[in-house]
Amino acid sequence: MQSSTDRLSSTFAALADPTRRAILARLASGEATVTELAKPMKMTMPAVTKHLKVLERARLIRRGRKAQWRPCYLDAAPLKEAADWVDQYRKFWEESLDRLDAYLKVLRANAAKDTESEKKQKNGRRKKRGEVRS
Repeated sequence: MQSSTDRLSSTFAALADPTRRAILARLASGEATVTELAKPMKMTMPAVTKHLKVLERARLIRRGRKAQWRPCYLDAAPLKEAADWVDQYRKFWEESLDRLDAYLKVLRANAAKDTESEKKQKNGRRKKRGEVRS
């Protein structure tokens, strides 16, 4: 039995290829035969089969048997494991973005104060010189 780290590695490795992601997207709408999966792809049937084997080893798909057909099915459990793993880092990023937002608010407030202070200084110099602003 694979450890969860090994399962994650094989899941992410399988997801790294756009062809395999396209196959999973297609299977999300229901079962499909290898021929149906290969149809929109611009590659040979053996190439598609290699992609399916990678997905099968990562346990992202499984193959059934219906008479002479061997339909493929999506198995989303490893995707949930990957999503859960990524979700652990969501809190980190949300907190980081919240801190950045707070820092930007401080910078804006300081910039507004500086601008207001500059206006007061400029008006003070005008008054000393006897300039009247209308």
